[in-house]
Amino acid sequence: MEKLKKKKSTIEYRNVLEKISDKFRKKSIWMLHYCTGCGAIELPPTMTSRWDMERFGMQPMVTSRQADVLLITGYLAIKTLKRVITVYEQMIAPKYVVAFGSCPINGGMYYKSYATINQLDKYIPVDLWIAGCMPRPEAVMSGFKKLEELIDEGKAIGWKKYEENYKWYKKNQDEIFNNFGVMKK
Repeated sequence: MEKLKKKKSTIEYRNVLEKISDKFRKKSIWMLHYCTGCGAIELPPTMTSRWDMERFGMQPMVTSRQADVLLITGYLAIKTLKRVITVYEQMIAPKYVVAFGSCPINGGMYYKSYATINQLDKYIPVDLWIAGCMPRPEAVMSGFKKLEELIDEGKAIGWKKYEENYKWYKKNQDEIFNNFGVMKK
């Protein structure tokens, strides 16, 4: 009985600590933008003085080890997907993925191409989708504000899903890489 009480108090303590951490995380979003397509053209205006995303605590990082958010900005070729997965796995948890534009959602104008993927969330978990071809800076800012809300509410848990369902993600990754002759790691 004593062990059960101790375990319950440890879980409650972790939940409280996690909620406090989420409050701080949402105000310091460091992103690594993997510019895979035309969506990257909307990032410079979003970062510069007119919209100035840094005033909200959002700023670009240069390495995956420092970033909290992996921003995928366009279509993904199968060979590029391999690099995206590697970068995602190098990021330290908690980590979030934002898919930018219609291409990572459904393939966009490349939906019939043999060389691009149509659904990014089959290979890595996506916490937030920003629709559009290409989303304007206002939509990008709105999307990041939504990500802040999801982090604050504890709903941006794609990284936990990846750990829990790793076999499923790995099966999908191996299947597409084997079907198209992309070398394994």
